[in-house]
Amino acid sequence: MEDLKEISFVIPCYNSENTIEDVIEEIEITMKEHKENSYEIVLVNDCSKDNVWEKIEKLCNSNKRIKAINFAKNFGQHAALLAGYRETNGKIVVSLDDDQQTPVDEVYSLIDKINDNCDVVYASYKSKKHSIFRNIGTLFNNLMCEIMLNKRKDIMITSFFAAKKFIIDEIVKYKNSYTYVPGLILRTTSNIENVPINHRARKKGTSGYTFSKLLSLWINGFTAFSVIPLRISTIIGVTSTIIGFIYGICIVISKLFLNTIVVQGYASIVALILFVGGIIMMMLGMIGEYIGRIYICLNDSPQYVIKSKINTDK
Repeated sequence: MEDLKEISFVIPCYNSENTIEDVIEEIEITMKEHKENSYEIVLVNDCSKDNVWEKIEKLCNSNKRIKAINFAKNFGQHAALLAGYRETNGKIVVSLDDDQQTPVDEVYSLIDKINDNCDVVYASYKSKKHSIFRNIGTLFNNLMCEIMLNKRKDIMITSFFAAKKFIIDEIVKYKNSYTYVPGLILRTTSNIENVPINHRARKKGTSGYTFSKLLSLWINGFTAFSVIPLRISTIIGVTSTIIGFIYGICIVISKLFLNTIVVQGYASIVALILFVGGIIMMMLGMIGEYIGRIYICLNDSPQYVIKSKINTDK
């Protein structure tokens, strides 16, 4: 077991051969400016399509502070974070991106806030330099965390954050295949704060997040850590039943006491059937999603598969 470090950096890497060296260099410069020698860097290659692993190997060979994990296939950013956390020995663990958009030179804003007795500190951005699509995705993700995971409204969830060691130790106990790091953090502690940070524009490459990946991530969040969607389904079902019952009583009263002729409309009946049928199918699909994930977890589907490691001792 290695001696406990002061700071561990965990960086998931995907198609970042043109940026990862600059990110590492910025970390080293920042640590040198703050006279911090007790730190380590954990890089996790999420089966990139470019030559980032070759760059990582060179970095590890020239700097023993750097540890590296190479996935056998693409498992996603959150699985990569979890794999990296399991290799850390830091009192404070910092998670950041590999694209230079997270300003490493401001990392001590997060660390100082951690030292002010916060468990987790997220960077918050007044203006994110992502595409409109990504910014909408971030807003939706934060809204989902508020509704499904009881996140405070004043807290922004981002990919640049710092956490104390006991938080990370608790997170890595999670063994199921569907990983969502904000969900793991929110169920571990409520002592979470934000620090304003300047977000950078992307200098090279494009984001690895597609719509399907973002959708999959959101589904992971609310199906793995919340039963609120099932409760919403129950409420919708009960509400529809009550409305249908009241409507039925109104028709009977109208016919018996008001002698009103009820005209049956084919189009309205078809529309009502399609609407109710759609709600039922949506609820069944949601229930099926939960059951399917339970089945996969019972089959011990892995969170990730490691192909190789460098400079690690675990």
